[in-house]
Amino acid sequence: MASTTSDLTRPRRWTLALLVILIAFASVLLAPATAHAAPGDDQEKTDFYFAGTITFDDKPVPDVVVEVDGNGFKAHTKTDAEGKWRLYVPEKAKYTITVDESTLPKGVIVGSEDGSSGSASQEVEFGLTGSKIVNLFLGEGVRQTTSKFDEFLGGLVNGINFGLLLALAAMGAALVYGTTGLSNFSHGEMVSWGAVVALIVSSFWHLPLWLGVTAAIVGGVALGLAMDAGLWRPLRRRGLGTVQLMIVSIGLSLALRYALQFLIGGGTAQLPGASPDPMVFGPIRLSYIDLISMGVSIIAILGVIFFLRGTRVGKATRAISDNPQLAAASGINVDRVIRLVWMLAGGLAALSGVLWAYFRPGVKWDMGTGMLLLIFSAITLGGLGSATGALIGALIIGIVVETCTVFGVPSDLKYAGALVVLIIMLLVRPQGLLGRKERLG
Repeated sequence: MASTTSDLTRPRRWTLALLVILIAFASVLLAPATAHAAPGDDQEKTDFYFAGTITFDDKPVPDVVVEVDGNGFKAHTKTDAEGKWRLYVPEKAKYTITVDESTLPKGVIVGSEDGSSGSASQEVEFGLTGSKIVNLFLGEGVRQTTSKFDEFLGGLVNGINFGLLLALAAMGAALVYGTTGLSNFSHGEMVSWGAVVALIVSSFWHLPLWLGVTAAIVGGVALGLAMDAGLWRPLRRRGLGTVQLMIVSIGLSLALRYALQFLIGGGTAQLPGASPDPMVFGPIRLSYIDLISMGVSIIAILGVIFFLRGTRVGKATRAISDNPQLAAASGINVDRVIRLVWMLAGGLAALSGVLWAYFRPGVKWDMGTGMLLLIFSAITLGGLGSATGALIGALIIGIVVETCTVFGVPSDLKYAGALVVLIIMLLVRPQGLLGRKERLG
């Protein structure tokens, strides 16, 4: 029989692509908006806030953008007609207040109290009360600007860092999809689980960080084992189809997400050593944690590639991904291999969650939900079921997300860049970069 594209594989491919698009729109609609209101407007009121007044030559300066960033929280506001601003934050912690100098009048920059030039950013902390007045001084001067090329270069390096940690989660999810055909919507919670375990061990119990990371990976492997042994294998033996399994994974995602909220609460917590001072390499700003993160990610990714190409179990995994029936007929223990794949996916997701908690920074009960769209996008972009394709797709998405703001995309919409890349790829090459059309005959 002549080789033709299988009509049976098209619905599965396009169903997953449609789901990714629907998740993207749902994420945009449901994601909490960044605060951007002037004093007294629609910011989410809390018991803690920073406030101040911006004036120049004893006159108020309206419409100046002031940003707050830290402890996993980011928001911005504008000064009102009297030059006043107020920014609410979720809890007492160290934050960075930044004035967007591009919104200041021409020839005016942020200075210091003695009239000398100063930095547009300053670190601030609360005292005994829940409010803090921040004094900001303006003066005449020449505004220092960064070239677009330097901004792009810095974003490129950050994008590679982000893409590598995203690849850890995407490769595990791709292996699960390749061996079982399951689009696992609870994979985001597997990412969150790793960060939560590391937080409990290293921050709540005050044990060494290396022990927290080790516990996170072991906990991720245990979660993958428990999910397959307790849920997915029994459902596979009952003959449930991929759509039914996908619906079950959505319910499991919700259950795990709110279990994590019950475990650590609804706030944002920090792992030890989060937000260190960056090291400057020309236009590139990286902390020692960023360098460690990239090194760990590369080592883990190379380990996965060696596992798939250099071990008998890895080759069996690839065989099952290509044709599970033929692999079973060849004597491969399909259930055993799938069990190992779930354990590997859990460990990779947990490691990705720890690195994401430092990149973000912060640990939150629903942090993995924000990564789910990007994980599915990387898998679809690289080619369904291909771990190497998921790696390439994750790197592309990481670079796009971190560099698109250089070209005028608002930071609140930068994750939509991943969706644009995905749609273009589906229009040009529906099977993904490394995917192939399955054939009959």
